[in-house]
Amino acid sequence: MTVIRLLDVRDEPLSVDEVVGSVRDHAAGGTAFFIGSVRDHDRAQEEQADKEVVRLTYSAHPTALDRLREVMEKVAADFPVTALAAVHRVGELEIGDLAVVVAAAAPHRGEAFAACRRLIDDLKHQVPIWKYQEFADGGSEWVGAC
Repeated sequence: MTVIRLLDVRDEPLSVDEVVGSVRDHAAGGTAFFIGSVRDHDRAQEEQADKEVVRLTYSAHPTALDRLREVMEKVAADFPVTALAAVHRVGELEIGDLAVVVAAAAPHRGEAFAACRRLIDDLKHQVPIWKYQEFADGGSEWVGAC
């Protein structure tokens, strides 16, 4: 059975239950999750204080799925995981919407935590998904865009 159980970039709401079900595994003694949601504030790149966020729009490069698969394959090679899952949402999201859900199942909790941390960190740094933030004061900015 494949270790990568769920891999997607989609414009539909994300389901934590779908991710939980995809990584359920009898060989796993621990499963770690990261759930990223849209918050109501962020520090603008040029500002020192947080600004009120009213909405986010995520965009993905056509290669995003391929890059996400590469990230997941590397995590699977580096950690003794039994299952991995990662889904990221694109499109316009409101405050409180889920933006990303990742999970790693492994024989022991330490391995699950470490693999999950690497998965979300590498996803954020290596998968070409960009965030456009709109602020209450009328300002906006791209985050993660080259």
